[in-house]
Amino acid sequence: MYRLGYNTNGLAHHRLDDALALLADTGYEGVALTLDVQHLDPFTATVTDVEAVRRRAEELGLSLAVETGARYVLDHKVKHAPNLLDEEAAGRERRVDFYARAAKTAAGLGAGIISIWAGAPSDGATAESADGERKEVLWGRLVEGVRQTLAACAEFGVTLCFEPEPGMFIERPAGFFELLERLGSDGEALAMTLDVGHLLCTNDLPAGDVIRSCAEHIRHVHLDDIAGGVHEHRMFGEGDLDLAETLRALREIGFEGMAAVELSRDSHRGAAAAEEAMRHLRAATG
Repeated sequence: MYRLGYNTNGLAHHRLDDALALLADTGYEGVALTLDVQHLDPFTATVTDVEAVRRRAEELGLSLAVETGARYVLDHKVKHAPNLLDEEAAGRERRVDFYARAAKTAAGLGAGIISIWAGAPSDGATAESADGERKEVLWGRLVEGVRQTLAACAEFGVTLCFEPEPGMFIERPAGFFELLERLGSDGEALAMTLDVGHLLCTNDLPAGDVIRSCAEHIRHVHLDDIAGGVHEHRMFGEGDLDLAETLRALREIGFEGMAAVELSRDSHRGAAAAEEAMRHLRAATG
């Protein structure tokens, strides 16, 4: 049975220890920990810091997963930069180094996975819109960066999960499967993070059918609602997601990972949002 979790990018104004306690008190069983400047910054956190979080999570009965979607952890001016599609090799290397640090942190936390995404190239091209030589250049950068990250994850004994993200080079589940093909045998170690709200942005529907078709690859799930196909994570009930059907599909495939609520725009009301989301989750599961 999957474990319901909550992403700390929706609790950005909470101390991490307070966030863990809040989520445990609210009934969550897991925490998707976004490594960020205020939450186990992988450039400053010590082994002692990581071990303290691991012990605290264990005391509270919380499982952990590591998220890498912090907005300004690498560049204080440009959101999510640099990334694996960066024009400069040095930028791509910085992103891979960040992912390697995340893998090391995950191992120290006892978290089984880290979750990443492709990022967007400078011209905004996607795997579906790019063509010709440009497309192959971008694919080459992505495959190289993912291979390097897979190697780091293997070194630290954690699983790498890749998330299709609207607005990035890989937006849809179909892009994930092309990435697997291009990785060849290395792709056998890559798993999927599926954000069910993103399916409403890319019109990969119904969500339950996508979950079933991707079942053997899904190791991590993000839960959020989306209204009108616009990529803004909303509270359940404010958009078009059939939450009950989504959770039913996860049960049907025997998903045993973490299904984590992701409300990164709601930190200003983080505690209330976490409680409200849990009420919706309980109602959806009867």
